[in-house]
Amino acid sequence: MEKIKVGIVGGTGYTGVELLRLLAPHPYVKLQVITSRGEAGLPVSDMFPSLRGVVDLVFSDPATVDLTQCDVVFFATPHGVAMSQAPVLVAAGVKVIDLAADFRLQDVAVFEKWYKLPHSCTDILKQAVYGLPELYADNVASAQVIGNPGCYPTTVLLGLAPLLENDWIDYSVPIIADAKSGVSGAGRKAEVSTLFSEASDNLKAYSVAGHRHQPEILAQLKKLSGNEAVNLIFVPHLVPMIRGMLTTLHVKLNAEGQQQSLQQVYEQRYHKELFVDVMPAGALPETRSVRGSNCLRMAIYPQTEGYVTIVVVQDNLVKGASGQAVQNMNLMFGLEADTGLQVLPLLP
Repeated sequence: MEKIKVGIVGGTGYTGVELLRLLAPHPYVKLQVITSRGEAGLPVSDMFPSLRGVVDLVFSDPATVDLTQCDVVFFATPHGVAMSQAPVLVAAGVKVIDLAADFRLQDVAVFEKWYKLPHSCTDILKQAVYGLPELYADNVASAQVIGNPGCYPTTVLLGLAPLLENDWIDYSVPIIADAKSGVSGAGRKAEVSTLFSEASDNLKAYSVAGHRHQPEILAQLKKLSGNEAVNLIFVPHLVPMIRGMLTTLHVKLNAEGQQQSLQQVYEQRYHKELFVDVMPAGALPETRSVRGSNCLRMAIYPQTEGYVTIVVVQDNLVKGASGQAVQNMNLMFGLEADTGLQVLPLLP
């Protein structure tokens, strides 16, 4: 097939360089343009020496570049940027994959409350698809605009999907999501809380009163379960490592759910999914087992009194962001989901 012409808006952050790492060797991709307002004219490999000899693009000024020449444009940008440029791209027939939150939440009022931004293209939002391929592959394949899921929501939703789809959760008890992320999840910016001397040798919770991913998770939990009574306690933590995410889910099962062999149910639900690995009973996933890959691993642990604990790990920059975005692109262009994503984890 003819190569897919790819544009990346916002190429100087961690998700931007991760997109470049994955897309540069992709057999069906031609990297067409990458933008950066502050670094326009600078060779990409000067900023990211890991791409020397692989990516020969220079950063382009987003004010002057014509993104309609692309087949697909990835937005690795702050919230609000994709919605400002999407109308022109959509009108030109370009596919859009936004790694920020502009197209994740269908409820505009909820988006504006949590992100403190007016939504400028609600017509495009209505047609946007939530890009979690293991749940919505058919919708992704036919979409023009994708809201790439947040990193935390990916672990929570895939960890709970078999229970939600079968209506096996007791919703009178809140679902608890205890989540931990490496520092790269905060982005590539100067901030006191992510300085080495602040984040290293330290573990802390943050956004305990409310994290922006909570409404995104809740919206999808309600959609998957068909139940508005879903309640969620979600607490994220910052751990002193660069990349990696571990989410521990605690769920109360209803009477029917308590009768199920959950290990078998999870294995059957995900046995055809290329990037979800349900570990054998008694095993536990570690973040280093997925580092640098698009794989998400989970383990199921039935507890007493009808509870179950599900432990989920992923690389927050790959399956939690850029890898999932490439997975979505593959489906949108009729490719196998794992094209260009057969990247083994790095160990040690």
